[in-house]
Amino acid sequence: MDVQKFSPLTEASFFILLALNEPNHGYGIIKYVEEKTDGRLKLAPGTLYGVITTFLRNKLISLEKIEGPKKKKTYRTTELGFTLLNHEVSRLKEMVDIAMEVSSD
Repeated sequence: MDVQKFSPLTEASFFILLALNEPNHGYGIIKYVEEKTDGRLKLAPGTLYGVITTFLRNKLISLEKIEGPKKKKTYRTTELGFTLLNHEVSRLKEMVDIAMEVSSD
C-alpha cells in the first residue's frame, strides 16, 4: 500500500503514531506526547480516539490487547505504520534541509 496517501500527517497524528512504537494505551499516549513536546501539544480525548479509529481502519496500528475490568485497550504501530513514519521523517527532514539552505544564504 502506498503510504503517501496518508501524508502529510498532522502533528498530533505523527506523535500518536510515534507513541505507539511500543504498545501503549490512550492515557499513556497522551502523556508521551505531552512529555516529548514539553507540554506544547496536549491531546484531547476526542482527537486521540478519532486518530486511533482512523489508524486502525487503515491498518497503521493494531489493537494489541484489552485488559482489566475497564477494558483498557493497548495499541501498537504496524509495519505499514512504521513505513509511514519513515516517509514522514524523510519529508520533514527535506523541508528542514531546504529551509536551512535558504536561511543561510
